Amino acid sequence: MRGKNMAKTNRKKNKLHKCKKDNELYWYLNSKGEKRWCFRHRYYDLFGRRREKTERGFTSEAAAYRALCEVRAKLAAGNNIEVEHDKMTVGQWVNIWYETHKNEWEITTRLQRKNIIRYQIEPLIGKMKLSTLDRETYKRKFINPLLEEYKPSTVRLFHRVFKVAINAAVDAEILPRNRFTKIKIVDEERREEPNVLSIHELNKFLEAAETEPFTSKLIVYTLAFTGMRRGEALGLKWKNIDTEKFTITIEATRDRKGYRTPKTLNSYRTIDIDENLASMFDKYRKWCKELFFSFGKRFTPEEFEEQFVFISYQTAEPYMDNSLHYAFKRLSKIVGFTVKPHTLRHTHASILLSKGIDVAVVADRLGNTPNVIWETYAHVIKESKSRTVDQFISALKTAEK
Repeated sequence: MRGKNMAKTNRKKNKLHKCKKDNELYWYLNSKGEKRWCFRHRYYDLFGRRREKTERGFTSEAAAYRALCEVRAKLAAGNNIEVEHDKMTVGQWVNIWYETHKNEWEITTRLQRKNIIRYQIEPLIGKMKLSTLDRETYKRKFINPLLEEYKPSTVRLFHRVFKVAINAAVDAEILPRNRFTKIKIVDEERREEPNVLSIHELNKFLEAAETEPFTSKLIVYTLAFTGMRRGEALGLKWKNIDTEKFTITIEATRDRKGYRTPKTLNSYRTIDIDENLASMFDKYRKWCKELFFSFGKRFTPEEFEEQFVFISYQTAEPYMDNSLHYAFKRLSKIVGFTVKPHTLRHTHASILLSKGIDVAVVADRLGNTPNVIWETYAHVIKESKSRTVDQFISALKTAEK
């Protein structure tokens, strides 16, 4: 008897009672006997199927009515998708976004975004409703905890990926707009200046490179005299080298994850080289043909143009980034200071900027934007600008004589 009375009481508590304010508005008693409000809005979706949108738990009739009016307004404006997905969580959406677009991304981007979803987004805000996540909650629950564990520059990366996912939700009409675009992550730490060699150190390193096998030696010279990235050098094919016009064309990158197109449009470029480097490539081309021949490999002129430039003298196979790593490790031991492939890129840019070469020209040569050059080499540019007045006065005095 007692069980029947309890069931009867629960049915009474959950029974919906129409409100006078609107015929789709109801009040009821929750399991604790507290008065709550809800709405039940019936409508037709874009395919003409009858649907019902329900939401419960409002603590006032006014709040329930406002929510009902918002749903009606969205449906009237044709935003059916937004209404039908308003229960979707952040975690559900970012995984849908990833699975939908992953084949459009480079493999490095794909792995990066997969890890950010798994290790940052899902654990911190994955269970929150996508439609109701606001800026303050996002900063408190996502940005601030990440700043306690990672550098601001890394948190900015996580934030950028999240914004891309939210933009996709806007494009899919699941959200009306991106609420997170104007969030700024302040970098309170001093920006680390790039590791740059002096002219003396660079010459010492190039001199040490003469002790390396031809491939390692030439790749060191290539990185030092062009400022290209390690992966761009490893991705060069003979069709990209023009020793008559003294140019190298960058149109791909290669690492342990494979050969692929560059990540950004700025990376596609043609770099001018000097006569000495062009002469080294001519000699290396002949050396490569002889090496291929010794391994029984025959190529037509057209086939040879499609071969990777840098190859191992031990196997005649494409030179790998781990071989480059050990080459730089050996050379660093010889010269007595640490040099990495990216050190030569920074050094190349710094030398050009210190000599007054325009930022836009350096950016084009390195495959960056001028903004990145300004941010990365601000100290070099500042020193160069401070010498401008002295150079001007010196020119006037020279002219007077």
